[in-house]
Amino acid sequence: MHLEDIIARARHIRSLYEDYERENYGREWSTAEIALGLMGDLGDLAKLIQAHLGIRDTLPKGEVEAKLAHELADCLWSILVLSDKLQINLEEAFVATMDELEARFE
Repeated sequence: MHLEDIIARARHIRSLYEDYERENYGREWSTAEIALGLMGDLGDLAKLIQAHLGIRDTLPKGEVEAKLAHELADCLWSILVLSDKLQINLEEAFVATMDELEARFE
């Protein structure tokens, strides 16, 4: 799957959540609320990384990798949604940032 397809899928899933939010809460989540959701997901990710490294016993051993993959994908989805809401071309920003980082080593 190409990045543009991943972004389109993220937009579609976000639109389903927006419908749910309007129906259940009377409004969509704001960009700030989406960012707060990402912060919660990052906290979950940090705990799962600790479990993966064997320094936190939160899950049975066989479940850690699947939940880690899920949480990484969940964080990526939130980042894609935020970049879309903030009208940031993430592909261009990524390439420019990687070019800057690489230039430090030249």
